[in-house]
Parts: sequence; C-alpha cells; structure tokens
Amino acid sequence: MIKSMTGFGRGHEILNGRDITVEIRAVNHRYYEFGCRIPRSLGFLEEKLKTLLNGKISRGKVEVSVLVYNVDAPDEKISINKEVVKDYIEALRSVKDEFSLTDDLSLSHIMRIPDAFTVVKEEADEERIWEDVKFVAEQALSKFVAMREAEGERMKADILSRLDTIEGWVGIVEQRSPAIVEEYRKRLFDKMAEVLNNTNIDESRILLEAGIFSEKTAVDEETVRLRSHIAQFRTMLDGDEAIGRKLDFLVQEMNRETNTIGSKVQDIEVTKIVVDQKSEIEKIREQIQNIE
Repeated sequence: MIKSMTGFGRGHEILNGRDITVEIRAVNHRYYEFGCRIPRSLGFLEEKLKTLLNGKISRGKVEVSVLVYNVDAPDEKISINKEVVKDYIEALRSVKDEFSLTDDLSLSHIMRIPDAFTVVKEEADEERIWEDVKFVAEQALSKFVAMREAEGERMKADILSRLDTIEGWVGIVEQRSPAIVEEYRKRLFDKMAEVLNNTNIDESRILLEAGIFSEKTAVDEETVRLRSHIAQFRTMLDGDEAIGRKLDFLVQEMNRETNTIGSKVQDIEVTKIVVDQKSEIEKIREQIQNIE
C-alpha cells in the first residue's frame, strides 16, 4: 500500500495525573527528517520518540509536538522544617513572662516564620512518564499512518487512471507507425515520379529510402519500453515498501521514451499524442513527489 508523505495524527489522554497530548504532522521532503517540540524538562523523551517513529516513516519532514500538564500529579512537595519552628516557638516563650506577653501562637503565626517551609521539586519518574507519553504517541501515530494510507489510495487511483490513458496512446502510436512509413514511401514515390517526368523509376531505390526512413522513425523499442515501465509502475503501486524514489526514476524514463517518439515521428496525430502524454506524465510526476 502506497502512502502519502503528508499526514497528521493526534492523541490525547489523562494518565496517572497527567494531561498528555501528542501531535504528529509531516510534509513532503526528499529524505526523512525528524523534529520535536517538547518542554525542556521532558527533553529525555525526544530520542525515544524518534526511535518510535523511525520504524513507521521512511520519507517526509516530520514534526512531533508533546504537551504534558500535571492534573493530579504535583511536581512539587512542601515540607515543614520542624526544628526551625520549634526553635522559634521556644525562643518566643522564653521571653513571654519577661515582657508580659500573651501566649497566643497559632498556625497563622507559624506560616510567617522564615524558613518554616521547604518546597522540594519532586524527582520525575522518567520511565513512567515515557510509558504514558508512548501510549498517547502510538494513538497519534496510528491516526497519522491511517491518514497517509487513505491519501495514498486516492493518489494510486489517480495514477492508475493516467497510466491507462498513456497505455492507450502507446497503442495508437504502435498502430499508426506502419502507416506513417507507408505514407512516406508513397510521398517519396510521387515526388520522384514528378521529378523524373514519369520516366522509369528505380522502385528498389524508393524502397531503400523508405527502409532507411523506417529505421530512423521506428518507435517499436520506445513503445515496448513504455509498456514495460507502465507494468513496473502498476506492480510497485501494489507493493508494501516505500517506492517514491523508484517511481521518480520510472517517470523520468517514461518521459525520455516519449520525447524520443516525438523526435522520431513527424506526424500530426502522433505529435498531439506526445504533447498530451507528456502532460499526463508530468501530472503523475507531481503526484509521486508526495509518495513516501
């Protein structure tokens, strides 16, 4: 199954207190290029995500975006410095009688004590975070691949239709080619008869000239190769491997054979076919630029 190089997939889940969103998008590119937009604190995920995608994508400029928000999984922990609080309380009470103070210490007073509380950054469980992000990334990847495959099927149908059209024109050229040689032989005979004022004409000479012309204008080899390229095209389109570069080569060869036919055959009908055929080949070329 052929795949388009463009595609988009999105996954979203809330797992283990984290709201996770992963998006994968890709556009045309000659080779495979990976990019990642991810919070700096989760930088350890980038290489893992790259490895995850490597086995699924062979061409295209791919960008992965990851967003992770803590919902029920706080990333900070607050602790009370009990020794500090105890020392402050004992110090205050030691002067209570001396200065006739009311012992009205409460939690609100303790909250104002410097260094009474310590905020500790919780150490992230990287393995747990990766497993959760991977789960969501696989969702996004599945949708991304499905979109590529659906677009690939549409492209395949269009290309096959154009190949059928080209193959039909090749058949017309093959049928027309012998008639072109015969028409040339007749024109040559008539011209020589006129020049020689209807005197005896060496018909063997005319046949020789017609034979030479036939050699120069025969397009059998070109049409045979065109049919071969078309057959290879269809076979590749039914395969499962990445074929974009191979198809690009076939298109170049098809264009080469078509140009050769156009240069060999000086016939209005064939010339029109060559022009139309080059147009169809160009449309196929544009399509395969987006095939993985």
